[in-house]
Amino acid sequence: MIEAKEFVEAARELGFSRYTGVPCSFLTPFINYVINDDSLEYVSSANEGDALATAAGAAIGGQRSIVMMQNSGLGNAVSPITSLSYVFRIPFLIIATHRGKPDEKDEPQHELMGQITKELFDTMQVPWEIFPKTVEEIAPALKRADEYMKKEQRPYAFIMEKGTVSPQSLKKNPVKNISTRKNEYRSSHNPDALITNRNNALQRIVEHTPVEKTLLIATTGFTGRELFAVDDRVNHIYMVGSMGCASSLGLGIALARPDLKVVVIDGDGAGLMRMGNFATLGSYAGNNLIHILLDNEVHDSTGSQATVAGNINFAKIAEATGYSVSLTGNEQKLIDELFSLEGHDGPVFGHLKISSGTIENLPRPDVTPNEVLTRLMNHIGTTF
Repeated sequence: MIEAKEFVEAARELGFSRYTGVPCSFLTPFINYVINDDSLEYVSSANEGDALATAAGAAIGGQRSIVMMQNSGLGNAVSPITSLSYVFRIPFLIIATHRGKPDEKDEPQHELMGQITKELFDTMQVPWEIFPKTVEEIAPALKRADEYMKKEQRPYAFIMEKGTVSPQSLKKNPVKNISTRKNEYRSSHNPDALITNRNNALQRIVEHTPVEKTLLIATTGFTGRELFAVDDRVNHIYMVGSMGCASSLGLGIALARPDLKVVVIDGDGAGLMRMGNFATLGSYAGNNLIHILLDNEVHDSTGSQATVAGNINFAKIAEATGYSVSLTGNEQKLIDELFSLEGHDGPVFGHLKISSGTIENLPRPDVTPNEVLTRLMNHIGTTF
């Protein structure tokens, strides 16, 4: 058995300063130590996939990151592991517990995942080893992980067994109190307005996001492809998978780089898929994050099947989850208003109704995801 301090401080020497995760009782002393230390950063995510995407964003922003989760949450993390970190080549350390380990008594819900945890990491091509159980094992284990991540630019995993880390008490709340934040909500739906399309909205967003000062993340599907068609710039990220994770990726970058304005362009389907991240952004994001949701009430890239967005007030949800300003409307001037806001102390949200459909001969980016990421990191001066 080791002390949490022994592993965390060894990891700190290698530059790991950002932690994200969803708790597990096996991880309790580890998480508590990180939260208690004011010099470390911890994000309590709504689910494991968003924790992973936030860690990926922090890594892009220059903060080496560790994701912590119960192995039952690996199911939530499969998509961002396979279609975000693998495709873009983003390295971070994963610590997953081993609930339901074969031959150990545990709750019935852990039985199958306990049997397949190691094989699941193998299937996702994430190398793993057992989390170190003695002080002497820590440095060599971290060295192996560090060397792999630097060489391959992909995640590495430790599987933590029960009783690995000594108890550690929790001395403070990991989430800052935003109850005194002024949450402003404004609605401006004009029944006589001509609804804009995605292409026009993206052009207006590009006008407000100068290359030197902003970073622009477009959600997967037609949004990323159409942004590429509007203008391919070094400050763009085109999500090609991990649907719904654009906002959690943006949160990680915004936390790591408060000097940059981070703009996330979401869709209604993506926003609905990982709506829990609205609450995480509301609690953790600063005023350098702008979250824009373009809502055409359909899954446009898969044949325009309807979403339930017509029954949802996204801006009210953003207001309720802690965004400092939440705007909703059906006119393109909403975008101008978003970028003219001043004096807010948290993230801002804009919900714009648009028409469905896309431009003719919609291209796909002719740069690979890794090339997109490499040029962006060169632009903002970060490395893995």
